[in-house]
Amino acid sequence: MTQRIGIVGMGLMGQAFIKHMRAKQFIVQGFDPDPARVDQLVEAGGHPADTPAAAATDVDRLIISVPTSDIARAVIFDDGNGIASAASDDLIIMDTTTARPDDSIRTAAELKERGIRYLDSTVSGTSTMAQAGDLVVIVGGEEADFEACREAFASFSRAAYYMGPSGSGARTKLIINLILAGNRLALAEGMVMGEKAGLDANNLLEVLQDGACSSKTMVDKGPKMIDADYSQQGKVAISLKDSRLMMDMGQKLGAPTMMIQVYSQIMQAALEKGYAQKDTVAFYEIMRGMAGLEEREGIDDVPFGKG
Repeated sequence: MTQRIGIVGMGLMGQAFIKHMRAKQFIVQGFDPDPARVDQLVEAGGHPADTPAAAATDVDRLIISVPTSDIARAVIFDDGNGIASAASDDLIIMDTTTARPDDSIRTAAELKERGIRYLDSTVSGTSTMAQAGDLVVIVGGEEADFEACREAFASFSRAAYYMGPSGSGARTKLIINLILAGNRLALAEGMVMGEKAGLDANNLLEVLQDGACSSKTMVDKGPKMIDADYSQQGKVAISLKDSRLMMDMGQKLGAPTMMIQVYSQIMQAALEKGYAQKDTVAFYEIMRGMAGLEEREGIDDVPFGKG
């Protein structure tokens, strides 16, 4: 049976979801304030919706893919145009936003009072990995709701993990991103040191990828650092936002956040230099500058939180 699914937020990640869901014969109806994203939906064979509420009409599964939990709550609860205003009794919202865990818990509780089910359904992977179907979904909420969404998750990911009650998916995603940030920071530090030492960057990266320190980061981001290719797979602005969420979670839990505090300061410097909308590893130019090397990439003037 053909299934209909809604989506609100059709950026780089959302477009990858749409591509794979259409390939699995899902009927996709979606909303995004950017007309270019709506055009992409139509080109993929999807159906545009004028509001988040319209995207939630006549579906029992709906994906949210937006930059922050504040935006997610706005598209859910906006009077008249929000998802909650049009949701059916059996709707399950799958919120893939990298969110503040407390917001996920609060949203789930408020929606439950309205008879709407909610899963913090964060995803691990870049937009390039999403295009390849190489995402992992990490979910918090009711386990029965997770099981009910398995087919939808399988349409755009290679694996889905149930982590526990509401907020567990959001917490796990922040921990994943914390470790990922450490990998990227260590790689950047090592590559800059190699450049200062006069080593050939490509040869060095090849050895690192084959050594005990190898990681997916080296495969995905190492060449971008070498080539100063900061076309978006993620964004400096979003990575900075995530680092602040990690520090907030660590403070609340009484857990150390030494590495992520350093990383956050470097990302702040990258943002102030104008790299907000560049790929996350544009911070490599900040590291090179700290070593007295010349900045290679032109900057942009888009302020934090835009785009």
